Amino acid sequence: MIKILLVRHGQDEDNADGILNGHRDMNLTKLGREQALIVAEKLKDDDIEIILSSPLKRAQETANIIADKLDITKIQVEELLKERDFGILTGKLFTDIPKLAKKILPIDNVNYFIEVEGAEDFPALYKRAQSFLEKVTQAYQNKVVVVVTHGDIGKIIRAAYHNWTWEEGLKTPRFENTGILHLKEKEDVVE
Repeated sequence: MIKILLVRHGQDEDNADGILNGHRDMNLTKLGREQALIVAEKLKDDDIEIILSSPLKRAQETANIIADKLDITKIQVEELLKERDFGILTGKLFTDIPKLAKKILPIDNVNYFIEVEGAEDFPALYKRAQSFLEKVTQAYQNKVVVVVTHGDIGKIIRAAYHNWTWEEGLKTPRFENTGILHLKEKEDVVE
């Protein structure tokens, strides 16, 4: 059976400035690079065989730091791990969500926007998460895989893994920068 360790990328420039990034391709901050080193230290005893990464810079930079620290040579970029497209909210401040979103789901001090012009909706994101899990499960059976991704898609991958609805996935605790989520059949482990 595959062992999946979801890791959210380190803090990037948009995170530090309170900006919604979605598909914006920003670099990690100094803090984000330090966070990636800390997460690598936490993963050192997990016998990781491969790292899969979103194609966005913040995730790839996090993946590269982890790989360098753990002497892992295989990093594969996976398009299905890209963050949700935030539509017209891309590049806007977090405080703009209530002004520009037609529908919001507030959870854990986060306003998840449900209806926004041009944004990828959560049912589509859920299907993408299911496709990712099917692909990775077939390709990496009996391996330990680190998956470096983003907040929204990370929560939805977790939901799809457990056959929860996307709404149930959003109601789980916040997926912080460089948070580690060990997906397990009975009960996930969150670091």
